[in-house]
Amino acid sequence: MKLLIVEDEPELLHNLEEFAAHEGFQYDLASGYRSALERISLYEYDCIILDINLPGGNGFDLLKILHKEDKTDGVIILSARDSLDDKLKGLELGADDYLTKPFYFSELNARIKAIVRRKQFKTNKLVRFANLIIDPDQYLVSVNDTNPISLTKKEYAILAHLVSNHKRVITKVALAEYIWGDYVDEAQSFDFLFSQIRNLKRKLKKAKAQVEIHNIYGVGYQIKCT
Repeated sequence: MKLLIVEDEPELLHNLEEFAAHEGFQYDLASGYRSALERISLYEYDCIILDINLPGGNGFDLLKILHKEDKTDGVIILSARDSLDDKLKGLELGADDYLTKPFYFSELNARIKAIVRRKQFKTNKLVRFANLIIDPDQYLVSVNDTNPISLTKKEYAILAHLVSNHKRVITKVALAEYIWGDYVDEAQSFDFLFSQIRNLKRKLKKAKAQVEIHNIYGVGYQIKCT
């Protein structure tokens, strides 16, 4: 999963960063309205942890922009404002959940995973694509539920992202940024991505998966049923 954490309180932002790292999430951080807006414009996220009161603007305005641009990122509002009006406003503007500070990180974790399952896979449990079966809770992939495919964490993340977006082409830049976050900026080339895709294709073929990852020349990748 890839998160965007938008929080202006330095201590809480640090704690949220430690939480995301501990859970193994990819994540970006934003401590103000402008930096959050830039992230939202450039990248796609599985879930955005969004504070309402921000330097330079507020979280409600960011929700309006997400809606206007037809973004499908899941959103959890994280706020000290616990009035019913604020909660209703946030949900009406497109937020998926509203968590009042202070909160338990275990509860935040559960809510993130619930939103990702709904948003990304539209199901409570297994994802089926051709003869592939993906279990997002266990990070497992199998063919016909009998032939497990051994994937690395990166290979799994690439496959899950391609399947959840199978109706469109994912550019190699967007895919690399989704999987590696800001670290992709340090890479001199996309050789690391090409290597992961190549290994993933080989494993899918060996397992007789009825899917194929297509290279769209000059653009990126799209997974299709064969």
